Amino acid sequence: MLWVHVDEVEGIKLPGRVWKRLISPEHGPSKNMVLGVVVFPPGSDPGIHSHEGEEEIIYVLSGRGEIKVGDKVMPLEPGVAVFTEPGLEHGVRNSGEVELILISVFSPPVIPGSYDRRRESAK
Repeated sequence: MLWVHVDEVEGIKLPGRVWKRLISPEHGPSKNMVLGVVVFPPGSDPGIHSHEGEEEIIYVLSGRGEIKVGDKVMPLEPGVAVFTEPGLEHGVRNSGEVELILISVFSPPVIPGSYDRRRESAK
């Protein structure tokens, strides 16, 4: 069992966002998934990336924005959930005037920012 509060977790600064890893193999008993909270400041647009080996589910807690998945752009607002399979290019943009806050779940566990480095090295 693991109990953690988001305010007690240090954020990891990634391009255009801060990711707080709440539950992961490095921080508890989880073996096959990672749960985090991601905060995108107003106007943030980190660009497109993909997770070559990981599924991802995001759930919007607050704020507004959009997600581009493949060639589709869909609105993000509280209550929306999105699933992306491994290798599918996607990107989140905060189009609002307040922080866009998401819950993010990866399986298998992902190394924070590793997908950003892959994207950068591909340029």
